[in-house]
Amino acid sequence: MRCPFCGCNETQVKDSRGAEDGSTIRRRRQCSACGGRFTTFERIQLQELVVVKSSGKRAPFDRDKLMRSVSIALRKRDVDPERVDQMISGVVRRLETSGETEVSSKKIGEMVMEGLAGLDDVAYVRYASVYKNFREAKDFEQFLGGLDEPEA
Repeated sequence: MRCPFCGCNETQVKDSRGAEDGSTIRRRRQCSACGGRFTTFERIQLQELVVVKSSGKRAPFDRDKLMRSVSIALRKRDVDPERVDQMISGVVRRLETSGETEVSSKKIGEMVMEGLAGLDDVAYVRYASVYKNFREAKDFEQFLGGLDEPEA
């Protein structure tokens, strides 16, 4: 592991422990050259996923990109970061265990919306406004009206 401070490739693991729901290992490291300490996380990856975008373009799945988009929706909302990380881990786990190597961006968006609905209503609407490409106020009204209707 390369030191983020000096770039040296010689680092030592000082402490390892499980994090989250047991699917991540947290490692505390120290650089042999500069003595800097930093933390890394290792996650289990069951398979390489490819995202098929609406344009037909394909790109490798990026958990960090997914986390950034959810973080934008949750900006200035009081939601426990651990719950957010668990939701993201759940989405990733569902995608990896689906048996598919290619997944549509639409499917990912729907899974994230499901997860956000359980975390925070405002973040759910924010994410939906980008995902569903709301263009004017009536789009919000229609979407919010659909939330009030009981499901059959």
